[in-house]
Amino acid sequence: MLLEERKVDVSSLVLGMYVCRLDRPWTETPFPLQGFLVESLSDVETLRRYCTCVYVDVEKCIDRTERGMLLRLGYRSGRAGRPRLPDPAPYRNSVPMAEELSRAVVAWETVREYANRCIDDIRSGRQVSVEELGATMEPIVASVVRNADAFFWLDALRTRGPYAYSHAINCCALATTFGRQLGFPRALLIDLASGGLLMDIGMAALPDGLCNRPGPLDDAQRALMREHIGYSVARMDASGLGYAELVEMIQTHHERHDGSGYPAGNAGLDIPLSGRILGVVDTFDALCNERPHQSAMSKHHALQVLYKERDRLFQGELIEQFSQCLGVYPTGSLVELSSGEVAVVMAQNPARRLFPRVTVLTRPDKSVDAAFRQVDLWFESVAAGGRLSVAKALPQGAYGLDLAAYFL
Repeated sequence: MLLEERKVDVSSLVLGMYVCRLDRPWTETPFPLQGFLVESLSDVETLRRYCTCVYVDVEKCIDRTERGMLLRLGYRSGRAGRPRLPDPAPYRNSVPMAEELSRAVVAWETVREYANRCIDDIRSGRQVSVEELGATMEPIVASVVRNADAFFWLDALRTRGPYAYSHAINCCALATTFGRQLGFPRALLIDLASGGLLMDIGMAALPDGLCNRPGPLDDAQRALMREHIGYSVARMDASGLGYAELVEMIQTHHERHDGSGYPAGNAGLDIPLSGRILGVVDTFDALCNERPHQSAMSKHHALQVLYKERDRLFQGELIEQFSQCLGVYPTGSLVELSSGEVAVVMAQNPARRLFPRVTVLTRPDKSVDAAFRQVDLWFESVAAGGRLSVAKALPQGAYGLDLAAYFL
């Protein structure tokens, strides 16, 4: 059989492609002579340091479509006695982010108001309508399906409220966006959004001060903290929201890939996919928030923390997909360019994750440049002979830059 090769620009590589030749000798790179499968974003970043383009063996590429990826992640595992899940649904941005923003603002305000009321109702033991929960999640899901960047941009601009509420809303949106990346059907995106919103509802039953303790927990306090899972499930049942899919997500979002999680110590594919997804977004958002015991990380650095835990705390392929979902430099992140200018990431280039579209905020000396020019780093890099790129990620508020002051 003849080898079917395809020449691919390094910035256009995606996970699952098999690189069989380079544009230079293999001995000038750290990669093996026989070729290799692109299995992580770090593979792409390393290739970028050595090559401009590579050659892909089409026959050896792995199915990384929504269907293939979801099935490998265990999408339909553990469903004995339950209805068969629908086929995955591919999504593409259908409207530009600028067009989606106004609708996204309305959707997020709706869920914010509902979240405050719903969480308070459940904590107080009042009944909550399943239909109202689904109806509130629908505009969120619709917004994310139309354009996944809009939420991340709004999130970068907004003022943080109390952690419990802001974390719930963030996880609702993150779970929806991650589910979209994986190809979850629309109805299941609503379940993911609901799980993200309500998974920590039992925290309110814990003693005052335990969740916001400035130092590390001792063994007794850690055991007490773990009881919030049971409290969450009990409160969901009492509120009328204790249906199987939602309870399953809540019960398993602290289980871990290596079996070190709780409450059951399940591992690998024994953890339902929805619970694994919520575990990733819960950890990511917690890292990105200011807490009494930790400083907030940039989204880029939080992704790096998760990446180091792949195939230990979290399934490796799931972390790869989450990294692709958010991008190497997530929308709303501050970055310093190779020119010394500071920019904010406005949107992702889906095929070129290292080259997002940005708005330049400062000159190289870090003084504000009120022109706020819009730059597609991929086109700019090509025009500049590859000299303009992201040099490093910055924490929010770096150099005194307040995004809300400039864009609201």
